[in-house]
Amino acid sequence: MKVTASAVSLNVEDVAASSLFLQQHFGFAEVMAADGFASLTRHDIGMNVVYLRRGLPTLPGDQRDIHATGLILVFAVEGLESELARLQAEGVQITMPLTCEEWGERAFQVRDPNGVIIQLADWNAPTATPQPTMTCSSASIGRDQRGIRA
Repeated sequence: MKVTASAVSLNVEDVAASSLFLQQHFGFAEVMAADGFASLTRHDIGMNVVYLRRGLPTLPGDQRDIHATGLILVFAVEGLESELARLQAEGVQITMPLTCEEWGERAFQVRDPNGVIIQLADWNAPTATPQPTMTCSSASIGRDQRGIRA
């Protein structure tokens, strides 16, 4: 098998709202669109995000009315703190504060207008022993000095 492209496809109520959210706040561009469908990409991401309107008759019956729940759309980024500050300045509600995990991941989350969870993350290589100086600024509330959930 030779994979030539990849995409994540999400069923939502309002395709235009989710599409606009990715364009305005995450720099995506819409590359294809039709009634109940939008495909977005970025030159640096290597995949497309596709939104399909729930109930679209072209979807198989067992998928037609399912909403995009139970998943997190994750974008690993550089400059996590600056991205957090930018999104806050743009008025985007942060639904999970900046969090530090013992394996080295730092992340925060937002939701698009359809409730799709979008997480921005900084993936550091896991370490055998968590570093005692690992902090995650004021978002570490409820965590010990290493950033581990208390």
